[in-house]
Amino acid sequence: MKEIVRLLHIVRPFHWWMLFAAVLGFATIGSGIGLLMSSAYIIAKAALHPSFQELQLGIAGVRLFGVARGVFRYIERLVAHNTTFKILSRLRVWFYESVEPLTPARLLQYKSGDLLQRITGDIDTLENLYARVIAPPLTAAMISSLLWILMGSFSITFSITLLCFHAAAAVGIPLLSSYLNRGTASKISAMQTGLQTRTLDCIQGISDLMLFNRLDDHIRKLHQLKHQELKLQRKQALIQRSHESLTGLLMNGAVIALLWVLTPEVSAGNINGVYTAVVIIAVMASFEAFLPLPDAAQHLEANTTAGKRLFEIVDVQPAITVPEQPEQFPENHTICFDSVTFTYPETYSPALSNISFSINEGEKIAFIGPSGAGKSTITSLLLRFWDPSEGTISIGGKKLEHFDPETVRQNIGIVNQTTYLFGETIRNNLLLAKPDAGDEELKQALTFAGLETFTGKLDQWAGQHGMNLSGGERQRMAIARMLLQDAPVIVLDEATANLDTITEKSVMQSILKFCGQDQAKTLLIITHRLRNMELFDRIFVLENGCIVEHGSHHELLKNKGLYASMWSLQHQPLFPDLITGS
Repeated sequence: MKEIVRLLHIVRPFHWWMLFAAVLGFATIGSGIGLLMSSAYIIAKAALHPSFQELQLGIAGVRLFGVARGVFRYIERLVAHNTTFKILSRLRVWFYESVEPLTPARLLQYKSGDLLQRITGDIDTLENLYARVIAPPLTAAMISSLLWILMGSFSITFSITLLCFHAAAAVGIPLLSSYLNRGTASKISAMQTGLQTRTLDCIQGISDLMLFNRLDDHIRKLHQLKHQELKLQRKQALIQRSHESLTGLLMNGAVIALLWVLTPEVSAGNINGVYTAVVIIAVMASFEAFLPLPDAAQHLEANTTAGKRLFEIVDVQPAITVPEQPEQFPENHTICFDSVTFTYPETYSPALSNISFSINEGEKIAFIGPSGAGKSTITSLLLRFWDPSEGTISIGGKKLEHFDPETVRQNIGIVNQTTYLFGETIRNNLLLAKPDAGDEELKQALTFAGLETFTGKLDQWAGQHGMNLSGGERQRMAIARMLLQDAPVIVLDEATANLDTITEKSVMQSILKFCGQDQAKTLLIITHRLRNMELFDRIFVLENGCIVEHGSHHELLKNKGLYASMWSLQHQPLFPDLITGS
């Protein structure tokens, strides 16, 4: 229940709207009770052939409550749905704002399908939080209070008798439903998560599944999960269909009990017999308010499960903290790593081990080394995706942790090996970097990135994940976004890995030209492909998380160390015997 309490705290700004909708629900059902009581009074009274004037009160009641019920029902639906949408909007924004600081460090342990289920399915489940969990008990409590007063005007015995049956409908049936349904909501949620995960795997990896002839096995497992989910949902629906019958049974019990109590009073002349039908009809109509309560108990479990899954992520502490009073990003962009060591969570060997280097403003630096040497970790630390385990990183003489992470990322433009493009137009994908950019700026960035043919296709659809573009085109789109960002520090992390040799050379020349236009721009390239190395001021060679060499291209070749070995390996002829003719 603590999850529900926390969720209610989040949607507390709408508590007056929720209360207003509950009151409207009470007015709707109350009008229905008044309509039936007025009708019962007219019918019972008319059997005695009274004068027309004696029926006027009942006729007026029928007209009043008949109109009021329709009006209140419409307004109640309007307010309730509006409140539900406000709550959903609040929950979605709250969850996104809570999750964003956790990326990417704390979300690596979750599969994309699991995250998708929490972001969509679990939050969608919470749309029932007000309409089917909070409002029905409030409305039922108000209706029970109304009937207590109405029955008490005849006899306190009537009120107590009816209250017992109301309590059984309000508590007994929901508890029975909860007992029969216990654990079902969490199992359904787990099945839906599994389905989301496997479906995403199937969509994203369908080519590999077809290539290895495993698509049928994957689809068979999807069918099994869906069958298990449907089995649980059928069980849930079967219990749900019994709610109305059980409530009706209690209603009939209440009618019989009240008739048993009412008959002696009518026989003794203490109560006018005309009111017998009025009382019985009012009792029957009052149980309308209790029909949703068993479903409310069922939805309570589903909402509790959804809330628990959301709080599992939200309660995780971010890997980095935002300072209360962040410093301004300095004009001097000198980067300094001082005895930096970093170990990824749940690993034992450090990705970086006691590395130190300094990069002056305007320098062009290359980090090279074999896979797993720690090159990309430098980028992650520089962008404050993680903080160092030991040591400090500073920019312009100020420690990196003193800056707001958003400020750091605004001033460091990066192109990764893996580029994400949204299912939007090319224009909108580029505008992520600079929302106020004009068409000429967009075309210039595309030209610099080697995408001249796209300058006239700004409104072309890129496709989900940019699937309408080739791998090289997606990579150059990322470079164009980086150029638009116009950050003082540029990081290329295997940015040209998906490009052919000719295009790679052209793009690199454009980037170097772009950086050369502003001598203050610092360029960092992370790569394992040793091309155009002579264009860089310094080269740092990493191995096993340590810097084993550094210097210019020619200096490193003279040292005949790891760099010289990598250079020789990548530039020696593939078939030397064919070249020499031997």
